[in-house]
Amino acid sequence: AGSVESKTEAAMSELVPEPRQKPVVPMKPTGINASLLGYIGIDTIIEQMRKKTMKTGFDFNIMVVGQSGLGKSTLVNTLFKSQVSRKSSGWNREEKIPKTVEIKAIGHVIEEGGVKMKLTVIDTPGFGDQINNENCWEPIEKYINEQYEKFLKEEVNIARKKRIPDTRVHCCLYFISPTGHSLRPLDLEFMKHLSKVVNIIPVIAKADTMTLEEKIEFKQRVRKELEVNGIEFYPQKEFDEDLEDKTENDKIRQESMPFAVVGSDKEYQVNGKRVLGRKTPWGIIEVENLTHCEFALLRDFVIRTHLQDLKEVTHNIHYETYRAKRLNDNGGLPPMTVETEENHESNL
Repeated sequence: AGSVESKTEAAMSELVPEPRQKPVVPMKPTGINASLLGYIGIDTIIEQMRKKTMKTGFDFNIMVVGQSGLGKSTLVNTLFKSQVSRKSSGWNREEKIPKTVEIKAIGHVIEEGGVKMKLTVIDTPGFGDQINNENCWEPIEKYINEQYEKFLKEEVNIARKKRIPDTRVHCCLYFISPTGHSLRPLDLEFMKHLSKVVNIIPVIAKADTMTLEEKIEFKQRVRKELEVNGIEFYPQKEFDEDLEDKTENDKIRQESMPFAVVGSDKEYQVNGKRVLGRKTPWGIIEVENLTHCEFALLRDFVIRTHLQDLKEVTHNIHYETYRAKRLNDNGGLPPMTVETEENHESNL
């Protein structure tokens, strides 16, 4: 009887799924400081790294998701001060709303101060535009996982490329409709599913349609709903590496998120200066003026302070989670296809 009970307990323990473990964030190295007796040149490492990275350039892949008419293309153009969106790149104005969610990626090389960046903007036309939007996030999740799979296959090749092309989505801007009430079920479902595989940054679109009081109240309500539903957005609390990061990111999480923004690629004359803005019957809304909207905060966050961290979290957390799952499911390697077999034969 005792052996039967132990077998039953063992079977039950096998059925209980293990809780999803968070990937371990590597700790910063600590050591004893040694006093140098003379100049060695360790401080030139930064300059060496700068020269190396300047030669190779940078990759950054940003995805925009939201209903049509929320100004996604305009905001991306404003963010990079150039015509980089799908609509700006030869888009047909007579194009109809697609019946299903499509994924359209446009690549550009932009340069500033001698620094080259290969920017890819991934648009998702058709998202949230149908009467029945059930599971409309699935093509987006599939695309993100396909990029991880592509990177993984390159990584496990016998003859690997020196520099693997990086098409993984580093950042997903999710556009929330400025209703002033609450998040839609679609918003919650999308962020609940996708926050596990990509860095989501929620953005309130067309914030100039709300008064300042409505905007503050709506931001607080959105933050509360995300917290109640257990939805994590970037920057995630558990990935803060030290106290400095935690203090900086806590301020962003508690005050700035979600960013209430206005986008515009048109310039107007205001007090003798040319500024990006939107003209209304009661005046000009200046895009980069913090008293008008939080576009400048979003730009600084995505590009000037957290761009490299977005890439690192994508590689060290989201990609590693996908990689570990795939290798466990397939006994250590992705399944062999005809294409991979031919590659292995040619390598041999």
